Amino acid sequence: MMGWAVTLLAVGLSSPVGLAADNGKLEQDAKAALNRLYARVPAAKTLGVEARATLVFPAIKKAGLGIGGQYGEGVLFRGGKAVARYSTAGASWGLQAGVQTYGYAMFFMTDAALNALDASEGFEVGVGPSVVVMDEGRARNLTTKTIQDDVYAFVFSQKGLMAGAGVQGNKITRLDK
Repeated sequence: MMGWAVTLLAVGLSSPVGLAADNGKLEQDAKAALNRLYARVPAAKTLGVEARATLVFPAIKKAGLGIGGQYGEGVLFRGGKAVARYSTAGASWGLQAGVQTYGYAMFFMTDAALNALDASEGFEVGVGPSVVVMDEGRARNLTTKTIQDDVYAFVFSQKGLMAGAGVQGNKITRLDK
């Protein structure tokens, strides 16, 4: 059964677009994803204006059956311009099954949080600067006066189904140095 799960994971996460996206297409996809988020959640646009930088992963693929993983590539924008590419990868284990694709945007509000992104062998979510994952309800109450955390994150454009509970680790690594 474990071999079948690994095969499902490999097939679900491998794609020529996801693993070898050219810079131009990845940047276009990331800009389009960010604009869709801004249109749907006005608070995200407020964060975008105030943020030092915004990291956008337009399509992260996640798959699992007992053990699972996720992978996606994204673009860091500063002042509206693409300045670097990153990957996000993670593994999970536990009671889980399914395949899902989703977008993820991180708004870096402080220089310290942005510096932590490249400080070591990759930025581990949950280690270092505080990351606040936003939902639409919480975002409605966000104003420029209530922005106090290091990083705000939004998950959006979810497609597919992933069910279950498990332990997960996630790491973000710069692709071009």
